[in-house]
Amino acid sequence: MRLRNKTAVITGSGRGIGKATALIFAKEGANIVISDVNRNDVERTVAEVSETGAEAAGIKADVTNKNQVIELMDLAVSKYGKIDILINNAGITMDAALLKMKDEQFDTVIDINLRGVYNCGQAAARVMERHKSGVILNASSFSGIYGNYGQTNYVATKSAVIGMTKVWAKELGPKGIRVNAVAPGFIISPMTDKVPDKVLEMMKEKCPLKMLGKPEDIAYAYLYLASDEARFVNGAVLEVTGGLT
Repeated sequence: MRLRNKTAVITGSGRGIGKATALIFAKEGANIVISDVNRNDVERTVAEVSETGAEAAGIKADVTNKNQVIELMDLAVSKYGKIDILINNAGITMDAALLKMKDEQFDTVIDINLRGVYNCGQAAARVMERHKSGVILNASSFSGIYGNYGQTNYVATKSAVIGMTKVWAKELGPKGIRVNAVAPGFIISPMTDKVPDKVLEMMKEKCPLKMLGKPEDIAYAYLYLASDEARFVNGAVLEVTGGLT
């Protein structure tokens, strides 16, 4: 087991990529702390993780709320004594072309996708610093590197997450904490539930592999970066796009 006795905090893990990551990490021996804004999703994921035989705890937490983020980290420490891995997975989209975008759309995406990563990264790093070890993995996106029509707010956050990842890798590396990012391509997840089939087919055609990714494809990328196999990987952005870019 690649994560035996490790404790992983995963935000936005009530469903989608976060949930897939929780289940795969559990099978690799990690203790899992589930966090999401939907309490029912949290409880369902905790139950599924527990069915694998792994230790699991869960809490309803909003990553934009610093007090709730601290409660999340405190739960991990009180239950398992430490935080070895943080997956900054929570995120949303509220797409619109620049001339049609509302301030509320811009601000909400910035708060969750960027301030949320900052809040969780800072809180987890303070715990990891005490143990002189840890891994922080941030969710970026291929659109954060290459841009995407109608996603001014989303691209701004995902580009910024890459920048923060590189800064944190330099600041926290000497403290024994590795920081990397994963940049997914088109992934079938709750985010794509409302995307018309015609658009999904177009997305598939753009990918050289002629397929869309699954949440597990990103979860396995997180697994590699969280494991000791990636002990010399720091400040990297791993693109998982099927060759899209």
